[in-house]
Amino acid sequence: MVRLLKEILREELGEEASRAYGSFDLIGDLAIIRVPDGFQDKLEIVGNALMKLNKSIHGVWAQVGPVEGDYRIRKLMHVAGEERSITVYRESGCRFELDITSVYFSPRLAHERLRIAQLVNDGETVFNMFAGIGTFSIVMAKRKRVTVHSSEINPTAHQYMIRNIELNKVKDRVIPYLGDACDVSISLNGKINRVLMPLPERALEFFDCAIRSIGNSGWIHVYMHVPYSKGESATEAAVRSSASIPAGKVINTVIVREVGPRLLQVVHDVMI
Repeated sequence: MVRLLKEILREELGEEASRAYGSFDLIGDLAIIRVPDGFQDKLEIVGNALMKLNKSIHGVWAQVGPVEGDYRIRKLMHVAGEERSITVYRESGCRFELDITSVYFSPRLAHERLRIAQLVNDGETVFNMFAGIGTFSIVMAKRKRVTVHSSEINPTAHQYMIRNIELNKVKDRVIPYLGDACDVSISLNGKINRVLMPLPERALEFFDCAIRSIGNSGWIHVYMHVPYSKGESATEAAVRSSASIPAGKVINTVIVREVGPRLLQVVHDVMI
């Protein structure tokens, strides 16, 4: 699809088409494109070309700033198609309603969400410390007989999580909380078998709270951003980062995705 997009753009932009980012996030019927420096005045052309290529895309937004703030919100600008930011995304047999301008969400974690759901055992009690709109929690709950305590600090994301729990008929398995994950961990003290920490920027800051929620033994899945330098392989960097885990035994390390030049998102599966 990337090659076809650039072919369409070449008709409009000539050689400048090679500067357009070929990758994009498709969330429901909305697409989010990246913005190369100096390319802002051509975004509508890129958006229209993308909709021409994929008829299921009804609106295109451009990311014009980094993910930032406590709620990890992308700075987006509408560039083509319907000026609508609410959509329904489908993954692993589940439906998720969300507003792409108000909550953090990445479709690029679909494989990782499925991996975690496959690791969880029937009968477990899970604590998702940074649940967002509930994606990890609901994918687990649809596949396994589990109880998931699902915490989120962004009020808008929390409301979408409640909506998505209802949409996917898992009210008996997913318990939503609005608030700081460490505060929630106090009420879960010793009740949890498995903890998810999908907040790469700050997960290690909350590690003690994760341990507090676990009983005699359990698992913690710690997501991190790991830089690596020239001469170091991605695998070497991922393994090196395991040394920063303050407690427990790292059983498995997975490279989830590349999030920037020489910057990885990894997850450590830690046995406590």
